[in-house]
Amino acid sequence: EVQLVESGGGLVQPGGSLRLSCAASGFTISIVTMSWVRQAPEKGLEWVSTITSGGGRTSYADSVKGRFTISRDNAKNTLYLQLNSLKIEDTAMYYCEFGDARPPPIRPRGQGIQVTVSS
Repeated sequence: EVQLVESGGGLVQPGGSLRLSCAASGFTISIVTMSWVRQAPEKGLEWVSTITSGGGRTSYADSVKGRFTISRDNAKNTLYLQLNSLKIEDTAMYYCEFGDARPPPIRPRGQGIQVTVSS
């Protein structure tokens, strides 16, 4: 069974950091392009970042460029999103998705993980 399980969210102050994880099972993450998307309260899904299969080329939304880093650990079959210099507007549910999520899906695939940035 193919599964993606997000973890690592929480409450953090502005300027803080978090690392989100997306544990994959049922397939090999290194041969699949993967993305992170997010959904802020009362807003639609927003593409955040993508990492390609194989060579691992990365791309980022302008709103997170320079602050977020997408990566994967092939040995752990896990996708990551490092969130630095967090802003209040980064508050959202974060989801990992198969493929290049541009444009983002209408509905997220899984449960997601909450990130709340607040003082």
